[in-house]
Amino acid sequence: ERQMCFVAGPRQVGKTTSCRRLATTYLDWDVQEHRALIAAGQHAVAERAGLELLQADDEAPVLVLDELHKYPRWKNFLKGFFDLHGERCHIVVTGSSRLDAYRRGGDSLMGRYFLYRMHPLSVAELLNTQPPGEELVRPPTRPDESSWQALWEHGGYPEPLARNSARFSRRWRTLRRSQLLNEDLRDLTRVQEVALVEILGQLLADRSGEQLVYSNLAADVQAAPNSIKAWIETLCALHFGFVVRPWYRNVSRALRKEPKWYLRDWSGVADEGSRAETFIANHLLKAVEGWTDWGLGAFELRYVRDRNKREVDFLVVRDAEPWFLVEVKKSGTAPSPGLAYFQQQTRAAHAFQVVLDQPYVEADCFAHTAPTVVPARTFLSQLL
Repeated sequence: ERQMCFVAGPRQVGKTTSCRRLATTYLDWDVQEHRALIAAGQHAVAERAGLELLQADDEAPVLVLDELHKYPRWKNFLKGFFDLHGERCHIVVTGSSRLDAYRRGGDSLMGRYFLYRMHPLSVAELLNTQPPGEELVRPPTRPDESSWQALWEHGGYPEPLARNSARFSRRWRTLRRSQLLNEDLRDLTRVQEVALVEILGQLLADRSGEQLVYSNLAADVQAAPNSIKAWIETLCALHFGFVVRPWYRNVSRALRKEPKWYLRDWSGVADEGSRAETFIANHLLKAVEGWTDWGLGAFELRYVRDRNKREVDFLVVRDAEPWFLVEVKKSGTAPSPGLAYFQQQTRAAHAFQVVLDQPYVEADCFAHTAPTVVPARTFLSQLL
């Protein structure tokens, strides 16, 4: 496409490593020499990238600009560079987990870029790295059992997954959490709030899969509920976690209800039931955001709950219509009665009870329309 590519995602998910492999010219704002070159203006960068040289039509250079959002005038720089040189090169802008937050508001780059959200590795990506086609779900594929266990125990971030060491993973998680709740947090909040947001982050680290009750969190942190809401949005922007909102056809009603909270790194969740739900939540989020970013439709991840406290963990919505329901269990084969009830209420095409401990089955989950108990190994291999 002619548009620039913005790659956003959590810290240490592999954005820079992946994009540098595509680059013919790589500039990092954190490198002093590169910073001086960018500050010198669009023409200096174009000269470094060789854009004044004659190029074959199918050999346009790829310019990767990393951590550019730290430059105070980065939007003006990109707008001018794209307008001057966008037809002669491909421009990829990567950054830390804050890039997606920084691009919002007064966006002078509208129409000049596409956003791609990069997620930790998933079951399906370990099996197949090809982008999705028009068929959203893939054929089922048996995952390697050692890779499955490594993903479950160490999470989907490349370094701890590749190391496959419990000791390394614990140290890595501690360091990453400290960086997020200190360095990154100070860049997005007023300094006097940082200590309280750190406390909130520590509380939320132990509550993955739980419904957020803002008044209770406000009492725990000694802050106003509106502040708690704003700080949770900040933690989501930093990719420390994410929220899943309830689904109602009445949008305003859905916004008034309290969401559920999930950590971005399931490997740090101690309780196995909560880890199972967080594990599936992250895979579903990757799927809905990936399908949306690839232009295959408008997808959302929600949950459903009624006044009688019947609940199903997840509902994937496709183009404003319920598509499939997911209830998560660590073990067991008895289907939840809520699946059939909410499938009837939402008219979703599929309803799955996804069980973590069940062995892989060579069958297409999406060939079934009635509520079905499916192995997580099979179900997740069909997503992104």
